[in-house]
Formats: sequence, structure tokens, C-alpha cells
Amino acid sequence: MIERINPKRKSQVGNYASRLPAVTLLSACIVLTIIGLQIPCYAAERSAIGPSRADAMLADYFRAETAKLRDQCLTDIKSLDDWQAKRKLYREQLFEMLGLKPLPEKTDLKPVVTGKVEHEQFTVENIHYQSRPGLYVTGNLYIPKGLEKPAPAILYVCGHARVKKDGVSYGGKTAYQRHPAWFARHGYVCLVIDTLQLGEIEGIHHGTYRYKMWWWNSRGYTPAGVEAWNCIRALDYLETRKEVDAGRFGVTGRSGGGAYSWWISALDDRIKAAVPVAGITDLQNHVVDGCVEGHCDCMYLVNTFGWDYPLVAALVAPRPLLISNSDKDTIFPLDGVIRVHQKVRNIYRLYGAEKSLGLNITEGPHKDTQELRIHAFVWFNRFLKDDSTLIDKPAVPFFEPEQLKVFKELPADEINTKIHESFVPKNQQPVENSAKQHRALLKALREKSFGGWPTQEQAGPLNIRQVFSAEQHGIRLSAFDFTSQPHVRLRLYLAHRSGSERPEKVVLNVPDKQQWTQWLAGMRIGFADELKDETLPDPNEDAFNHIRQTLKGNNSVLAYAIPRGIGLTAWNPDERKQTHIRRRFMLLGQTLDGMRVWDVRRAIQALRQIELLNNVPVALKGQRLTAGIVLYASLFEPDITGLDLWHLPGSHRDGPVFLNVLRYMDIPQAVAIAAERTQVRIYPER
Repeated sequence: MIERINPKRKSQVGNYASRLPAVTLLSACIVLTIIGLQIPCYAAERSAIGPSRADAMLADYFRAETAKLRDQCLTDIKSLDDWQAKRKLYREQLFEMLGLKPLPEKTDLKPVVTGKVEHEQFTVENIHYQSRPGLYVTGNLYIPKGLEKPAPAILYVCGHARVKKDGVSYGGKTAYQRHPAWFARHGYVCLVIDTLQLGEIEGIHHGTYRYKMWWWNSRGYTPAGVEAWNCIRALDYLETRKEVDAGRFGVTGRSGGGAYSWWISALDDRIKAAVPVAGITDLQNHVVDGCVEGHCDCMYLVNTFGWDYPLVAALVAPRPLLISNSDKDTIFPLDGVIRVHQKVRNIYRLYGAEKSLGLNITEGPHKDTQELRIHAFVWFNRFLKDDSTLIDKPAVPFFEPEQLKVFKELPADEINTKIHESFVPKNQQPVENSAKQHRALLKALREKSFGGWPTQEQAGPLNIRQVFSAEQHGIRLSAFDFTSQPHVRLRLYLAHRSGSERPEKVVLNVPDKQQWTQWLAGMRIGFADELKDETLPDPNEDAFNHIRQTLKGNNSVLAYAIPRGIGLTAWNPDERKQTHIRRRFMLLGQTLDGMRVWDVRRAIQALRQIELLNNVPVALKGQRLTAGIVLYASLFEPDITGLDLWHLPGSHRDGPVFLNVLRYMDIPQAVAIAAERTQVRIYPER
């Protein structure tokens, strides 16, 4: 049952809700408790939580979660049969994590050559094609002169190079032209293509990195998927060219182009030799060591299935692969590159193909150095041409950016600048009143949106510990710490009317940062000593009186659970740090909001372990983003008797952010499922 309630008419709200204050001041982290409550005390994790430990706790959490994914990566592969039995599934998972499942239709590429540039040894065609209708890819095709038969072809994918004059973008292809020029001078056809972010038509790589487009996670979108798709279609185009031997495709690129080299090599067996340069390291470097802070979104898949990056590399086996990096690269550190190589080497050994795997480390920073290029050229000569000729020509540029520009005017029908809106389709199917459909949706959410949750066994015991209990001004306030999962210790504040009997109901509220601050401002009037671990705002006597008056006529326990990142577990407040903390969650196959749903679930379980509350009906309440969080918690916990959802967002585009959720359902569908289980009251904005 769903009720949409006008907040001005509290008489419409059910009996218990009508006695609650109008949301703001009491949507904090307080749990109202009862005299004589007995909570078991555990030896484990008994140290107090607090602001001084929040960053350390978060670091421990990220370290442990990273280690879990590292330890499960490829460790169950003992034989070639093991690997081959799983390889197809892994590739399908990679397509899905790049937003390419189902695979888009291979529509007409509509290739157009807009101009040519002549060199004495090769010709450059300035071309564009459409990898999807309106999704333009600009590039330069370098063709050796005097070809007598089809030649091997290299797909060169650019890193992040901005070439812009008077507000006009010429694309990274102009910055990296020395590479395709070298290939063309040595008998290769080479297609170099612009990236989405810094091409002639400038799309976006920085959705979560810079622009707070966290809904990309909810949509299951990453620009890495666009780059991978553009590469797949580049191979389709090369297959149409008479100058090209389609049986001898290679790919290379550095930095961002190194990452795209990995995507296309892992996804498409048409690549026969690959040299990703400075484009991969492991989760240890990205999450624990902080390399995520130096990378935009195109470097990452949406880690739905909890991968570490050696698994991407393993999908290239047994084809020739040279992992190339410099030893002082701060965003692809040497230790992580070596760990990736060590794991993928085990897969090559199963094939008996160790000679097809190389590790090239040169001295230097994150830079396109000549030493890195030479090793790449040798590799392709060896595996695509069976040629061991001495490399005696450097890779140098020959042209001005204007000569390599494709468009005189950008096409009016381009969708590059807004491809993130449509690249991954949203689910458009309505939710029916079908138990079977609801079970299927919840299963999909558990696996694809909340796959980062621990199992109950992994989460371990709640280890509930009472911190204090005090009585002032007719209110009894208690606090309890509990374990949500290893390295995540949270607090419940419990309050109720002094002298009350067994409660009729437990109302579990979940606050956001603003609501928690408001509650503290009121409660410090009577409980400043007990709340000394908190960062207390200025007191607000009106807020305290409002709370006291509410509790005076209320026989319910009002329970407020503080999820991670708020209150005592609030971590670094710097906005940039906050951004990259959230991005780390995605790298682990989680989101911050998704793990807060888990925290609420554990808080519900903690309430039910309290002797005098374990048979008391539990209702949930949240506001704005936390309304969405408690909504989803109710879908996974049994016997929730009611939901009070204040100012619930209309779509996950506005939050809360759960991985891939929009591929399956949106908030209205979640409300419909919840209403089949419990009474739902929705309080819209006034």
C-alpha cells in the first residue's frame, strides 16, 4: 500500500507517525531505548570509534576489500581446462562492465574521407566514421606508398593529449602522429583515432572525476565502454580496406590509449598482437595507494563482478602481449605493473606461450619516451611481420595539426557530447504485481547492484557494545556500537521517554549529514557529556524542546542508525578527497550509498538482537537520499512494518547511487515492490 501524504496534514499519517515530529530535527542518528535493556558485550572490536579513527578505519576497509578481490583473482585457475571453461564467461562479464551487453547493433559506419595529406613515403587520409548513428570517430589513416599486397594494420589509440587552437580542438591524433607515421614508413597501415574526451568533437570522460555525475554508476556507464566500442568499429572499418591484411591486426597506445588497448585486446580476438603502454596496474595501486586520484573515468570498467586488473590482461592470452611501462610512472606504479605481469604469466604458461608475453620496463616518468616506442616497434615487427630488422628511424611528427583535421564544421547530428545519456540503455519495463518478477529483480539487484555486500558469514557477528546510557529532562538516551562488516564499526543512539513500558514500535531513522548535525544541536542541551565523542555544533534549545515534547507523548522507540561516513565515521571533508573516496567504492564493485544500505540492514538486525525489542515491529524512516537508502534496505530485510519516505527522489539519477540499478529499475519500481511487502507513506516536498 502506498500513501502520498501532504506534510501539512499530519492527521493523514498513521497513528505512530502522527506523533513523530515533522522530519527534519529528528531524522538523526538516535535510537530511543528502554530502561533495563540488556545487550551482550563482545571482546572483539571494543575500541571506541571517533573522528580521529575514521580515516584510519576507511583505509583499513579499502585495504581489506582490495585484498579480497586480489586474492580471488585467477587463483582458482589450476589448468588450461579451468581457464578455457571460464574464459567465455569472463569476456561476457567484461562486455557487461563496459556497458556493451547487449552488444550494440553494428550499424553502417558511413565512413567519409574529408581530405588527404601526402608524404613521400605514405599518404594520410583524414576520415570519420560513425560507430553508432551520430557517434562520430575522427581519425587519420596512414597508408604506405607502393604496397604490393595487403599489409598488417595497427590501431593506434591516443592518450589524453589536448591540441587546441583558438578554441578549436584538433584531437589527440595530431599529438600522437609520430607513431602512425613510423608504422607507415615501415610497411604498416595505421589508423589513429581520437578519444571521446579530447577529439575534434569533445565529449566527457570526467563524469565522476570532475562533474559529480554519480548517476553514471547507477546507469552502469563508463566512457571506457565508448572507447572500446569505437575500437571494435575501427577494426570493422579496417577490414573494409583493400590495403589491409585483416588477419594481422595489432593495437597499441599509451596512458589512456594503453587502457583502450587493453579493452580491445581482451574483447576482440582479431587483435593478433598488443602493446599497451602505461595503461594498466592493479587495484592495490588504484585503491590503496591512491592512483585513482590521477585517472579519469575512461580508465575504469564498472566493476560489477569484482575484478582485479590481471583478469583483463589474462583475456589476451595466448596472443602476443607486451606490457610496457616506465619505472617512475606515478599513476601506473612499477610494483603494480609487475604484479599484473606475474599473474597473467601463469595463464600464458598454461598455454605453453610464455614467449608471447613480454614485460618492458624503461627508465623514466609517465611520458611517451623513445625507449618505450622502440620496444613496441620491435614487438610488432616480430609478431606481425616476422622481421628482426634493426630499428634505425626515430618516430617523429611531420604535419601541422591543421593538416590532419577532419571536420571543417562539426556535424549537427553528433551525439558525442551527450553519449553518456544513451550509451547504456535504461530499463523501460514496468514492474508488475508479480511475485516471480519481484524475486527476479531483487536477485538481479543483489548480484549486479549490491554484489559488493558481504555475506552474513563474511560480515561476522554484530558485536553490539553499549557505550553509555543516561537520563535527562524526561529522556533516556543510550548509545551502542555495532559491526556492520570488518573495519566498519558504527553507532546507534537510542532514546525514549523515561519510564516508558515495552514499546509498541521501533522507528529506525537514517540521517544524512545535515540531519545528524541538527539532531546533535538539540540533544547536546541535555547530553553534552555523553556526546563528547561527537563533533558538536552550537546548541539549539528550540530543537531540544521539540525533541523532548515529541517523546513525551510517544511510546515508540525512535531508532536512528548512523551509516558510514557520517558522524563519528566521517572521513576527510576535503571535497576532492570525498570525490575519490566515492570513486574507490566503485572500483571495488560497490557504491557508498549501496554500502549504506548494508549498514541499515545491519542496524535492523542489531535492533532485533535486543531482548526487549526483538519482537517489536520495526518501521523505517528517511529523508531525501536516505529515503532511498531505507527503501532498498526494506527490500532485503523481512517484516518491515512501514516506510516513511520524506522527499524521496523521483529517480536514481538524483540519487541514491547504486551500481547498475537503472539497468533494471528506478525508484518508482522499487516503491511498487516495497508496497507489496509493507505500508509505504511518501511525503513529497512542500
